[in-house]
Amino acid sequence: MEKILSLALVLAFLGCFGSGQTPPHKQEAPYRIHTLFSVECRNYFDWQTVGLMRSFKKAGQPGPVTRLLSCTDEDMKKYKGMHLAPTMEVPSMSRHPKTGDWYPAINKPAGIVHWLKHSKDAENVDWVVILDADMIIRGPIIPWELGAEKGRPVAALYGYLIGCNNILAKLHTKHPELCDKVGGLLAMHIDDLRALAPLWLSKTEEVREDRAHWATNITGDIYASGWISEMYGYSFGAAEVGLRHKINDDLMIYPGYIPREGVEPILLHYGLPFRVGNWSFSKLEHHEDNIVYDCGRLFPEPPYPREVKEMEPDPNKRRALFLNIECINTINEGLLLQHTANGCPKRKWSRYLSFLKSKSFAELTRPKLLNHLNILAKAAGQQQAIGEPGRPYPKIHTIFSTECTPYFDWQTVGLVHSFHLSGQPGNITRLLSCTDEDLKKYEGHDLAPTHYVPSMSRHPLTGDWYPAINKPAAVLHWLNHADTDAEFIVILDADMIMRGPITPWEFKAERGRPVSTPYDYLIGCNNELAKLHTRHPDACDKVGGVIIMHIDDLRKFAMLWLHKTEEVRADKAHYSRNITGDVYESGWISEMYGYSFGAAELKLRHIINRKILIYPGYIPEPGVKYRVFHYGLEFSVGNWSFDKANWRDADMVNKCWAQFPEPPDPSTLDRSDKNILQRDLLSIECAKKLNEALRLHHKRRNCPDPSSLSKSISDTTEEVVNHRKFGIVNQIHHAVSMPRNHSMESSVPAEKDGLFSSLRFWVIAIWAFCGLGFLLVMFVLFSGCKGKGPRSKSYRSKRRSSYSGFLDMNGRDRHLKNAELSL
Repeated sequence: MEKILSLALVLAFLGCFGSGQTPPHKQEAPYRIHTLFSVECRNYFDWQTVGLMRSFKKAGQPGPVTRLLSCTDEDMKKYKGMHLAPTMEVPSMSRHPKTGDWYPAINKPAGIVHWLKHSKDAENVDWVVILDADMIIRGPIIPWELGAEKGRPVAALYGYLIGCNNILAKLHTKHPELCDKVGGLLAMHIDDLRALAPLWLSKTEEVREDRAHWATNITGDIYASGWISEMYGYSFGAAEVGLRHKINDDLMIYPGYIPREGVEPILLHYGLPFRVGNWSFSKLEHHEDNIVYDCGRLFPEPPYPREVKEMEPDPNKRRALFLNIECINTINEGLLLQHTANGCPKRKWSRYLSFLKSKSFAELTRPKLLNHLNILAKAAGQQQAIGEPGRPYPKIHTIFSTECTPYFDWQTVGLVHSFHLSGQPGNITRLLSCTDEDLKKYEGHDLAPTHYVPSMSRHPLTGDWYPAINKPAAVLHWLNHADTDAEFIVILDADMIMRGPITPWEFKAERGRPVSTPYDYLIGCNNELAKLHTRHPDACDKVGGVIIMHIDDLRKFAMLWLHKTEEVRADKAHYSRNITGDVYESGWISEMYGYSFGAAELKLRHIINRKILIYPGYIPEPGVKYRVFHYGLEFSVGNWSFDKANWRDADMVNKCWAQFPEPPDPSTLDRSDKNILQRDLLSIECAKKLNEALRLHHKRRNCPDPSSLSKSISDTTEEVVNHRKFGIVNQIHHAVSMPRNHSMESSVPAEKDGLFSSLRFWVIAIWAFCGLGFLLVMFVLFSGCKGKGPRSKSYRSKRRSSYSGFLDMNGRDRHLKNAELSL
């Protein structure tokens, strides 16, 4: 009896701490929480619902969850997914009942207004967590543990909502200074939500109707289509009711991004494509996917954890890859369980199925608990000065300078795509230098968040043609006309591909100590050029390419950068190669000297880091994880090569599915020399990233199915290659909208002057000689026929018939060629 009582006491004691089946964090919440997410009755949202609901249960999120399902009466009759989640039906506003505008995103605020008005749950709740359907929860989201208070909701950062800092906010809220760039994850008190929700809806309608301000440079919307009006509706509505958010950029991460060191995000938002090795996933490829109701089918399995470990030696990048596979594996686990609930037959054994049911997968996806000390430190340290204990990382803004030409457009697409994949903190802005005339014809406004700058390519005072001066001029203009709260500015060139984050804390940049990469060929720092153009030649650093500088230093320095560039450019007496290192002796690198001499004037001494940037084609230093490719020089792998100058006039952005020649497959490389192998692998990576960026760009532009255009693109590419062989420059420009224009143009650097030195002249001369030779042969043949006397009728008929066939064939060839060119 005593043993039984002892056993009962032990069990009771253990029971106080919960059984092993319940997560230790799954406790009775002191306040009532309700989680909401909004969807439509489509297959696209059904599989997202399955993934979110599975993660909701695994994470141990407290309180109930409600799916706000927006459907028309017609759609609801056919809908078969009511069992996927606890659901409240909401009248669809995808087609606005008054304006007729088609904008499904408005269903989110409309659904919340409906829930507040008609749900009994809304009467019995203290805190509300609002998510998107395309999210995976990794740990409990508890508002008060995040620091949320009544009147101070917590949200994730949506840094691209630049309209909070410009005319858009001034037009749509009486309190633009209260506009927060937030979204994604929202945790707020129910009283705040009641005050906010009607304004969230009305402000969404307001911004959606304001078509005059949909431009990318105003909204940050890369599609310039008003698609993010709902996000602005939230921010402007919150500003109207005086809600200031506690913004936490560590809670949510996009798969594909690299998490900050020491940060464990509790929410994955898979709104963007992501990849692991050769495997990739994009939700946009599964718009009409019936996968929830298609028994036995899952999304393609990603690499296994052991393979990921072998794939990436860098621990932080490897952690990012683990987040990627965790996201898709959780969705697939949810689909597997949903198929069972749907009554699907039991699946056959597979390695992947075994993995999803394994203890190792359960361990990898166990709930992630918040580090409350980090959250408190983040909240308390937001106002501390740089360098003080507890100070969070400073804000960063990345900028790059371009002109409104096709040449810079495809470079912009590549850089911006790589920026989003690199995990670079903060926002990015393109400084676009254009003349008024060029700007009227320019079509690439939506390629990046943009600050427009008057062009100085033709100097307004001297008339000198020097486009490189636009870089310092644009930086100065941006500083004088744009609002930024960033402490550090990262300055890149357009012809770069980012491979990882470039941060001041990693590379030790400080106020008064910028970081840059070596430009050793700037020999003018060591000779009379520096003595002529700076009072402190001993402070001249041979740097450029990547610059990390404190905003205060940049404000002091930018004007000097511009003035020194003008000064060096005007000093034609010292253009020679032995003084400047410029192989063209044309003053083309005056802007680089302008930077170094301007910095020397202020005695800004740089931390020079050789591990940030590499030129494709250069042999890398063993073990270095370079952050940037700078493809300013020609590089090659075997018989394949790439030179950006050969694509100066090629409209790669507006011609559907245009891309650069594919580099060799890495598996075909010679592996006998490790240095050469690493060099070639980096070169291939750079080229592939450019093509990947173009492909996704064309996809976003809704280009037609590439299979229907393959012949046209192939023929045009062959024509471009042939033109390059013979030195012929294609100068035909088509002003045709992107979905209809499928040709690809290219050019080579300008040919040297002189008639007889031109390849074009000799090609034409050879053609002319061949033509004369043909006429001479025909004359001899006809003369011979006349000398032999008349032929029979049958012979003449036969000969005429044969000759006509030859002419018909040429006519058909011309017709086919013209037809192909017209595609």
